[in-house]
Amino acid sequence: MEESPIFVPGYLGKLKLRNRIIRSAAFEGMAANNRPSQMLKDYHVSVARGGVGMTTLAYASVNRSGVSFDSQLWLRNEIIPELADITDAIHKEGAAASIQIGHCGNMTHARTAGQMPVGTINGFNLYSPTFYRKLSSVELVQFAKDFGDAVRIVHEAGFDAVEVHAGHGYLISQFLSPYTNRRHDEFGGSLQNRMRFMNMCLSEVMEKAQKYDMPVIVKTNMRDGFKGGLELEENIEIAKQIQSLGVNALVLSGGFVSKAPMYVMRGSMPITTMTHYMKQWWLKWGVRMVGHQMIPSVPYKDAYFLEDALKFREALDLPLIYVGGLTKKSVIEDVLSRGFEFVQMARALIRTPDFVNQMKQGVECAGCEHSNYCIARMYSREMACCSHVKDELPKKILKEIGLDHE
Repeated sequence: MEESPIFVPGYLGKLKLRNRIIRSAAFEGMAANNRPSQMLKDYHVSVARGGVGMTTLAYASVNRSGVSFDSQLWLRNEIIPELADITDAIHKEGAAASIQIGHCGNMTHARTAGQMPVGTINGFNLYSPTFYRKLSSVELVQFAKDFGDAVRIVHEAGFDAVEVHAGHGYLISQFLSPYTNRRHDEFGGSLQNRMRFMNMCLSEVMEKAQKYDMPVIVKTNMRDGFKGGLELEENIEIAKQIQSLGVNALVLSGGFVSKAPMYVMRGSMPITTMTHYMKQWWLKWGVRMVGHQMIPSVPYKDAYFLEDALKFREALDLPLIYVGGLTKKSVIEDVLSRGFEFVQMARALIRTPDFVNQMKQGVECAGCEHSNYCIARMYSREMACCSHVKDELPKKILKEIGLDHE
């Protein structure tokens, strides 16, 4: 019998992965006071033990101003030993370890970021809610250097690869999108100008990564997912620019957390679940009243980004990593057969951390029902699949996510 393409080893630069499955950088919410925790370690070790080629720690900020949550990693020298403890444990399970670095831009508040939030321009973030200020050209140079220094930190912590987050409406993406970038200096206006900050960050990253012989992955949008945001054509030009900088692979995603969050994840947001875990009473009531208008549903289907991703495959030469709507072995095999070197997944591995090993035994589906319970709680508590915690859920949540009949 011909071997499944899932289990054929692959390369990111010189880094060999034992198979084509990468745990994507979906936010775990498991850090403690912006540093690693035993829970974070245990989860990634479970995924490594479950058979993935590489697992990715998510959403690590390159500096204090880029932190959105206390449960998010903030990269600094003092946490290198704790990160190294995680990478050592992942390596012992036979998997490689990656980490996603980025900056949230205006998606935070002063208490968490340690200062007034920053962005491309002066404005007000309805979701925090808070005012934020425009970053100066001098600050942008330093932020780019912070991205480079983050590569040094993660190298010293034993990571095998680094993923730069340039999508989903965070800081680099805020500069790329005309919706959020309305600057009138050299960082705004034309697409070439809007790519300038991304170019600066990736140049710093590549300089350090080449020094350490560390492969670099970039996560980028194919569409922002709403009228007035970036569409396919400009994002292909952005991807070509990223390719020209010598990165080792692109993760093709889409959506804007502040404008089109379900474009990223698909399906509907369980609002009752989401508000159940919120701590601020005013936020609970606000989201209960207008949550469905603020977070509109986008229909789910298997491999929902594939049609757009194939257009990027035609336009680019570098290795591409597909993400989005992968919970079935047959669908993963189909995506890999279309010219994608690797796939990333998250929800399937939240539901079933050993799904890769199960697929080796012939299991077809991870069992994820796409209720988005894990998404609804991810910014208030650590991520978890509803199937793992259903015995502790109130009836209103069980009803909303369709478990009240079990």
